Amino acid sequence: KRRYKFHLLSLLCHLYGMKSLRSCSVMNVFQDAVCTLNTLQTNASALEQVKRERGHPQLQLQAMRGFLQRAGLKVEELDRLNIIHVTGTKGKGSTCAFTEQILRNYGFRTGFYSSPHLVQVRERIRINGQPIGKELFTKYFWQVYRRLEETKEAHGGSMPAYFRFLTILAFNVFLQEKVDLAVIEVGIGGAYDCTNIIRRPWVCGISSLGIDHTSILGDTIEKIAWQKGGIFKLGVPAFTVKQPVGPMKVLQERAEEIGCSLSVCPDLEEYESEGSLRLGLAGHHQRRNASLALQLSHTWLQRHFLTGVLEFSGVSPAPVFQPSPAMIKGLAETEWPGRNQTLKHGPVTYFLDGAHTTRSMLACVRWFNEVTPQHERNAGGSVVRVLLFNATGERDCAAMLKLLSCHFDFAVFCPNITEAIATCNADQQNFNVSVENMLTRCLDNQQSWRVLNGQEEKPEAELLIGGGLPLVAERHSDTLVFPCILSALQWISQGRDSVLSNPNKCIIPLKPSINAKAAPLREAVSIHVLITGSLHLVGGALKHLDPALNS
Repeated sequence: KRRYKFHLLSLLCHLYGMKSLRSCSVMNVFQDAVCTLNTLQTNASALEQVKRERGHPQLQLQAMRGFLQRAGLKVEELDRLNIIHVTGTKGKGSTCAFTEQILRNYGFRTGFYSSPHLVQVRERIRINGQPIGKELFTKYFWQVYRRLEETKEAHGGSMPAYFRFLTILAFNVFLQEKVDLAVIEVGIGGAYDCTNIIRRPWVCGISSLGIDHTSILGDTIEKIAWQKGGIFKLGVPAFTVKQPVGPMKVLQERAEEIGCSLSVCPDLEEYESEGSLRLGLAGHHQRRNASLALQLSHTWLQRHFLTGVLEFSGVSPAPVFQPSPAMIKGLAETEWPGRNQTLKHGPVTYFLDGAHTTRSMLACVRWFNEVTPQHERNAGGSVVRVLLFNATGERDCAAMLKLLSCHFDFAVFCPNITEAIATCNADQQNFNVSVENMLTRCLDNQQSWRVLNGQEEKPEAELLIGGGLPLVAERHSDTLVFPCILSALQWISQGRDSVLSNPNKCIIPLKPSINAKAAPLREAVSIHVLITGSLHLVGGALKHLDPALNS
């Protein structure tokens, strides 16, 4: 097994080395900006910053304030953005999306900063719900980058790392474009996240808490709650969805320590509305996020219209009110790609969800089990289920795969590489993880799947690409590892998805033996594909499945 893995990885890394992945063959002004941005993922000074600050997290905010000032901005200026600041382990992005849509429906000019992006980095910075255009991104990128570049020699050659830079860029864009409010999603944690240089948000929110990023935030949910509660500000109302007893106690202590009210959102069913509120985002768990969004937008509107904000001491129930028509419409119209999303391409239906923790995977499985029966009935014949999975970082892949193990006919694994032949796709490049590590992770996930399904491992494995190129490794007929997202999607769809059959897309040749194993995919009336485990995987898939996102 070890010899086989070493042989496979050596050949794959030679073929798909980072050198080829870094190439930007067709350069224009926007791509030049994105490629320059990507250098901040790896520049030595940024890595040194991280190492230096790891043991002194308070230095992170101090450094962020310094970078903001070098970029020509003052922390006090952020007060003009009338910010809604949101953190949480899962659901914070969806909560922000609901909130932004509601307030946009009132006629306000909204800014929305989120992470990560799915297809293009511009998605992280939105105005009125739309990613800023390439021209606007380029204009403001170079404005901020040149200011930082011109001052770096006086500051030991330091430049902000990737996420810090984008946060500064977002603040600059929102100020220059004169938004009425900015919805700001925390990156990781809260207390020491670089978004937390915000001094006076109008309202703060915390979505569901769980275990994630333990090397940074701590290895218990209580430690993580302490970090999340770090976004609370003196006198600024804060809201949370219902949490387990332990973390709720920590949030209460943080609110009392900082000096702010903390209110617990009611269930969505408790709001005074005629009939049930309809949500634009699928999944039962979105009801918690929608309730939090109602409280955040309601409180923001109270302050804007100077009607007064109710004050609470300790942890209190948030008020139950009758959502306005704009709120009801906003909840129903919210779109947030890559989260409980369904795309139907002829006989192939894709179910995409960026779940990447055990709790969020539970919600994903529940959603998948809720929506697929109707699709299967509509198919009117045999349906083949396929899992396309990858996970990154320190996630517990085995635990997530265990939740998925009884649902699929095929399990396919691939790294978060959009396509093996590098094109000018700088938006989705990640220089922080080697190809070897990504492929090893995929092979480990494949083995975990086999163990979970009681399959014995073959002593030898066949290389399945014609011409001796080891593009696909196989150990059992129902599990495969592909070198990139496109090759995995092409094998799964078997030419039955017209979007993937685009002649401009490279078709990777497979050995007849592996094509023969795909006979059930060709013969089924319908193919259902769940793509999950990583938002980066989902984004890479959407790049191929939804061409509109590339424009």
